[in-house]
Amino acid sequence: MGWPRWSGRPGRSRRLGRSGGLGRSAAADRDEMVSERASRRPGEPSPGARTERWLVVGLGNPGQQYAGNRHNAGSMVADLLAARIGAGFRRDRSRTQAATGRLAGVPVIVAKPTSFMNLSGPPLVALTSFYKIPPDRLVVMHDELDLPFGTIRLKLGGGDGGHNGLRSVSRALAVREYYRVRIGIGRPPGRQDPADYVLRDFGTAERKELPLVLERAADAVEALVRLGLAAAQNEFHPDPAAS
Repeated sequence: MGWPRWSGRPGRSRRLGRSGGLGRSAAADRDEMVSERASRRPGEPSPGARTERWLVVGLGNPGQQYAGNRHNAGSMVADLLAARIGAGFRRDRSRTQAATGRLAGVPVIVAKPTSFMNLSGPPLVALTSFYKIPPDRLVVMHDELDLPFGTIRLKLGGGDGGHNGLRSVSRALAVREYYRVRIGIGRPPGRQDPADYVLRDFGTAERKELPLVLERAADAVEALVRLGLAAAQNEFHPDPAAS
């Protein structure tokens, strides 16, 4: 997050108070800035959020054989977002495909790691380092077994819930406080192994609804980067207590 830098007008020095400190006008500005930081709730955008670049990452496995898998739901939303910003993916040296543009008026990089899911972290860290993007402007989109199919939830921080992609990202970043857009795929039926379930394509009935689910997930990302977490949750969580 960029902090305001103090600068005087050319050719003029800042006024000093009787004690030799900042004059009343500069001190008032400083106090207002400190107050604004303290009063901003977690998940609320900063005043300059619409000019600061965000990194939006869709997790998945590379290759056509995995393209329709449930585990690639995040990658599918990344494809949709790239289309929305009117940009094509380009291979990056950090082992990602990246597209740049503006989403809802906000500058973004939409990316997909070209490594396998359990190795998603290092390429993502390389991108954040190159573009100097802090965790509070990072959004990771991923499939979620613990949510019914089609449910969209947004959150900041938390564990990985057994998701190998999230585990890799959190380990590589050495921080968990980044935004997640969780795309519900539901639990496997009967005794099917969850690892097998996520690596299967969506079922016939699910595929009929999938385009609308992906559109809704993309809308949630737009709301998050434009309005902040609290407002996006209010819009996309039927139950305000859901996370």
